[in-house]
Amino acid sequence: MNGEDMPIGTGERLLEELLMDAHAAAPMDVPQLADRYATSLGLERVTIHLVDLQQRLLVPLSRGEPVLGVDDSLAGWSYRTVSLQVANDDGGELVAWLPLVDGAERLGVLGVRTPMLDGSTLRRCRMLAALLPMVITSKRTYSDSYARQTRSESMRLTAEMLRAFLPPRTLGTERVVSTAVLEPAYELGGDAFDHSLTKDTLHAAILDAMGHDLASGLTASVAMAGCRNARRNGADLVDMVHNVDQALATWLPDRFCTGVFLHLDLSTGCLRWINCGHPPPLLIRAQRVIEHALEGVPEPPLGLPARLTEPARSVHEVSLEPGDRVLLYTDGVTEARADNGELFGLDSFTEFIIRATAAGEPAPETLRRLVHAILGHQRSRLTDDATILLVEWLSP
Repeated sequence: MNGEDMPIGTGERLLEELLMDAHAAAPMDVPQLADRYATSLGLERVTIHLVDLQQRLLVPLSRGEPVLGVDDSLAGWSYRTVSLQVANDDGGELVAWLPLVDGAERLGVLGVRTPMLDGSTLRRCRMLAALLPMVITSKRTYSDSYARQTRSESMRLTAEMLRAFLPPRTLGTERVVSTAVLEPAYELGGDAFDHSLTKDTLHAAILDAMGHDLASGLTASVAMAGCRNARRNGADLVDMVHNVDQALATWLPDRFCTGVFLHLDLSTGCLRWINCGHPPPLLIRAQRVIEHALEGVPEPPLGLPARLTEPARSVHEVSLEPGDRVLLYTDGVTEARADNGELFGLDSFTEFIIRATAAGEPAPETLRRLVHAILGHQRSRLTDDATILLVEWLSP
């Protein structure tokens, strides 16, 4: 029985069974569950591939399936472009690759083998591809299975601690996208980022803690906790940063951290930010960098005890235009150095973003390629953490 011949109501019944079974399924049983559901729909077989930590590989959740390259496979093309890709395999069977996306966060791809791909079958494939990311995201919060599957090497304790605090790489709506990358993936020291959405506001932050040891990771973690604690208690931007200052000065008085904290009003495009001793953000508008647009009077880093007795930090404000991109970064990005001593530099950094914007490339894919270019510039041996956070305001 193919998709067109299926009696009315059968698809709904099967979907109900899938939803009920998904609640009780163990994380690594999800591929078998999806495959069983797909067979009932008349599909030959489905496979789930999740992207690895560095977004270079698509790793299968089922045994016996090949690992696929993000940059050199049809499945990878589906992941990179967030689009359906269809081809014939060596046996003449159709293979369709559909992106697995939770909100704006790319998780991997769904591979579907089927003797035919009519409109009804494709609709059911898309339904399965829309449902699975929610199942995977819910399962990965309480299991190590997916984390193990998507790592290619052992992770340092500092990196493990920081990654436990990090939000998803990408979040977004029809009005805004915020996306971030950070390297070295398995040896993070003190870099971190945070972003969160409420009804009409995007909150985002980037942090760079002093040093590259466990205490650095702890400093960044405390700063993130202080930020979230104040934010969730309804604090404004000034009070939120003061809370971070106070937490670090109280609990880690010998450590400090630089950072930028911003609030973006999604209805008006009003961007407000506080810079605490960090490289100033960059504003890209109409495919060029607006010079000095987001600079301000330098302020001390976070956590200096003397700071608590000084006046409140300065809040800067600017109005964005639809399509504007705001770039936050740590100094490990621009200071990545090749063997001949050449720096990656601010110009290379911004030119990369501008070219990608002109080509219409989605922001998450731009950052994925950019961080790989930075790693390539330094032969994958970064001497400092490199973190980038990009915010794109799309429309009111």
